[in-house]
Amino acid sequence: MASDIPSPCTQVCTLDEKTGLCRGCLRTLDEIAGWRDFDDAEKARVLVRIAERLRDYPTLVIRKRQP
Repeated sequence: MASDIPSPCTQVCTLDEKTGLCRGCLRTLDEIAGWRDFDDAEKARVLVRIAERLRDYPTLVIRKRQP
C-alpha cells in the first residue's frame, strides 16, 4: 500500500556539518535513506521531529529559490 505522506524533501540537499541535518528538509541521513521504507507512523514521527528541529534551528534551513 502506498503512503499518503509525501516526502519532506525540498530538493536542497546540503548537510550541515555541525548538526548532521539536511539544510533543506531538516532530516538526518538515516531518515532520508529510510523514508521509502518507513510506514506512515514512522513518517509522521519524522515530521514531528522536523517541526521540533525547525523550532530549535530556525536559521539552519535553506529554502529553494523560486524560478
